[in-house]
Amino acid sequence: MSRYRRPGSRSRVLVIVQNLPVPFDRRVWLECQSLLRAGYDVTVVCPRGQGTGPEQVVDGVRILAYQPYAPGGRAVGFFVEYAYSFLATARLALKARRQGAFDVVQACNPPDIFWPLAWALRVRDGSRFVFDHHDLCPELFESRFPNGPSVFHRGLLLLERATFRTADRVTSTNESYAAIARSRGGKAPEHVTVVRTGPDPQRLKRQAPAPELRRGRAHLVAYIGVMGPQDGVDIVVQAADLIVNTWGRDDISFVLMGGGDCWGDLVAERDRLGLQDHVDLPGRVPDEFVTDVFSTADVGLSPDPLNALNDVSTMNKTMEYMAFAMPVVAFDLKETRVSAQDAAVYVEPGDVEAYARAIVELVDDPAAREEMGRRGRERVEQQLAWEHQSVGYVAVFDELTGRPRRAARTTRGVAPTSTPAAAPSSAAAGTPAEPATPPLARTEA
Repeated sequence: MSRYRRPGSRSRVLVIVQNLPVPFDRRVWLECQSLLRAGYDVTVVCPRGQGTGPEQVVDGVRILAYQPYAPGGRAVGFFVEYAYSFLATARLALKARRQGAFDVVQACNPPDIFWPLAWALRVRDGSRFVFDHHDLCPELFESRFPNGPSVFHRGLLLLERATFRTADRVTSTNESYAAIARSRGGKAPEHVTVVRTGPDPQRLKRQAPAPELRRGRAHLVAYIGVMGPQDGVDIVVQAADLIVNTWGRDDISFVLMGGGDCWGDLVAERDRLGLQDHVDLPGRVPDEFVTDVFSTADVGLSPDPLNALNDVSTMNKTMEYMAFAMPVVAFDLKETRVSAQDAAVYVEPGDVEAYARAIVELVDDPAAREEMGRRGRERVEQQLAWEHQSVGYVAVFDELTGRPRRAARTTRGVAPTSTPAAAPSSAAAGTPAEPATPPLARTEA
């Protein structure tokens, strides 16, 4: 074991992310800022964002980035992409290690491929390994490729098991994921900590509305997030067709922000239905545009369909709607109810007409919208905000590095003061190249 550190230096943490650039992965960025405030030296290895270089320091966090490679949306394409990402990550991690051994390595998923690197650094330097459990990769594969090769699914289960078994600690994004870490992953309960990806209410809050975003209509409803086959954005387009073309409502505009494998198909379907004037699909957009939309919109849409992944995943978008005091229309999924509680209207999964009707009924009931929005904002401020989650998160690293237990206090995650534009993630190949500042990771908390 060969550990060395410069005299007087801080404990070093290496954070590995593959599916989004940093700082645009909001959860990871809040984690980095919390660790920095707690006195850790933080280095991130991630894919490069649009307009960014191979190395930069943002608000004290060193970011080493590699050129992303996404050969396509087929299952074999993901295999090639992940193999490339592993090699690129290993090269940059070893480069970062030249400045001193890492006390803790954190790997975020998807995918579950970085445990060999964490294991190697443990053997070489005694580094501890934290698995930041964002997604259920076997279930994600099933949702994207329901008829995909079973060998890939079995392989993902093996990779997940290896990741859990290699990890010293697991930080899971909700109780459902924590239960899987304990059961399928075999982790001891005391080695699993729930750290929800709560939004920062100081940064995410309503500002002055931008009425022009309604495009001359009385109401605006909004979606933000990934646009893949498992995300249900096609349901929103179908609901808009019912609302506009079947029911004749001309007072509601839709803006659906984000990118992904299905973005092009969604645009084509919108145009086929003649909804160009009612449904805006701008792709990935900057923070300022998101804030304007969320400060103007009447309703936030969480159309995630029922499947083995979505039922136990909590989505970033739901949290952000609540932070902006927007009521939510969602399908009745287990973890969505846990997060939103009475800040959402819940619809039977798969019922497009009921989803459309819930949008219309909420748009037509301003008193209900106001009350649900108030409750959602209050829940974020009092329970779900990152300042409440960061205490348990930092405590995991303090325990692993042997630092004294710090007094229970909250630390607010702060958005970067200057952030470069990011390229589309691997899930968004072929989408427009607008700056990608919305949090497009799949799970929330």
